[in-house]
Amino acid sequence: MIHYSNPILPGFYPDPSVTRAGEDFYLVCSSFEYFPAVPIFRSRDLIHWEQIGHVLDRVSQLDMTSRRSSTGIYAPTLRYHDGTFYMITTDVGGIGNFYVTATDPAGPWSDPILVPYGGIDPSLFFDDDGTAYVTVQQGADEESHIIQYEIDIVTGEAKCEPQVVWRGDGGPWIEGPHLYHINGMYYMMSASGGTGKEHREIIGRSHSPYGPFELNPNPILTHNDLDHPMQCLGHADLIEDLDGNWWAVFLGVRWLEGNYSVLGRETFLSPVLWQDGWPQIDNNEGTADLNMVVSHKGAEPSQPTLPPGAIGRDHFEGECLGPAWIFIRNPGSGHNSLNTEHKGLTLYGQAGTLSNLEPITFAGRRQQHMKASFITSMSFAPVVEGEEAGLCVRRDEDAHYEIGILHSANRLLLIARLTVRGQSQIVYEAELQSTSILLRIDALGQEYALQYSEGQDSWNHIATGEARALSPEDFVRHMCFTGVVVGLYATGNGRSSRSPASFDWFDYQVK
Repeated sequence: MIHYSNPILPGFYPDPSVTRAGEDFYLVCSSFEYFPAVPIFRSRDLIHWEQIGHVLDRVSQLDMTSRRSSTGIYAPTLRYHDGTFYMITTDVGGIGNFYVTATDPAGPWSDPILVPYGGIDPSLFFDDDGTAYVTVQQGADEESHIIQYEIDIVTGEAKCEPQVVWRGDGGPWIEGPHLYHINGMYYMMSASGGTGKEHREIIGRSHSPYGPFELNPNPILTHNDLDHPMQCLGHADLIEDLDGNWWAVFLGVRWLEGNYSVLGRETFLSPVLWQDGWPQIDNNEGTADLNMVVSHKGAEPSQPTLPPGAIGRDHFEGECLGPAWIFIRNPGSGHNSLNTEHKGLTLYGQAGTLSNLEPITFAGRRQQHMKASFITSMSFAPVVEGEEAGLCVRRDEDAHYEIGILHSANRLLLIARLTVRGQSQIVYEAELQSTSILLRIDALGQEYALQYSEGQDSWNHIATGEARALSPEDFVRHMCFTGVVVGLYATGNGRSSRSPASFDWFDYQVK
């Protein structure tokens, strides 16, 4: 028996795709507006994952200047063929569909190679004869369908016209397609129903890679009829391990109060059983669960490890931030630095704020637990009107909470600001004498508590914000596909800041 817990990647890690090279598995996820983009992980057992970097880590690969949140990188697919790794994805609002290559999955990866057709969620498939197929979503809502064509894998040029190969089960948003060749049959698998409660994974099979595909009449993965802690399941990818077992990685949501989640869509793992030539995962049976006992053959995995980058204190040692840290869009040159001698991270504020699309100085990491504390030690002595720095929890431009120091009217202020549905309000301010302060935000499940300390043993609570307001389900202007990211920020509120904000450390504590 194999025992493990779901999710295998907690926090905002949606749209997983997995491949195997030898004894190692590799997995990537969507990253949307955050940079570096497309986090990549390595595992030996599909359960415990180590982040080894990001696939897109330079502007020549991805330029997201002024890109609004929940655009950027959608639904990557990762494949390994003949000694080369391929990652294909969509840059929404940018260059569209492209792929990059690497011989080492830790990088460096190539600059983008464009492919000509499709909407979002492209996938790559290499047939036994080496033919490379792009399978990709096209259309919107009920008009969504899947097209497919062959490419020259060196240049990305199409070798034929695209053909419509899959219309799914009649539901909206047929997306996230993957083509497989297993036991002499071609399988076309995709998500259906959108990413909400009706999200499901469906599959068809054929003797030809272009179909027609016989539709399995039932979803192979969904919890849409269950009262279950894992919901919105879908966008799956299949993988076979070295023992001949089949598995599926897929996204899901752990809701609070039954209808929202601040963590966003996470990555889950479940065994795949084959019945009458069909792969089966969990069609409203509840077998995909938070605590898994699997009868697949193989060794019991090693002792559970911490989620990637999750727990403990980061002193910002080394020449660069650890792989768990991300920026909003492409970070400006020279706006953050590490003190390799004395440790610590220094941020230099830009004109942009957490509420607009101008360049913003921000370094953050995903919230991975519903109940946790985020604490930092900051030194900041602003001298110009509007200079500000602090600690925040962020969904997007329309939803974020922050606690920090602000220079206003020749005063040094401690402030707490809540931005809900695009409306910002400073809900607390008080004059400070010291420029060194401890800042803290507690995630308490249904709310966030903002606190500070001036080096004393006690914490001063100054504001509370509802967790629901930071959930992707609470959007008002644009759909949101991300979970909460906790971050350190600095801004000049309309101009570049001359005063550095120094952070000695950042602490992530699970409650």
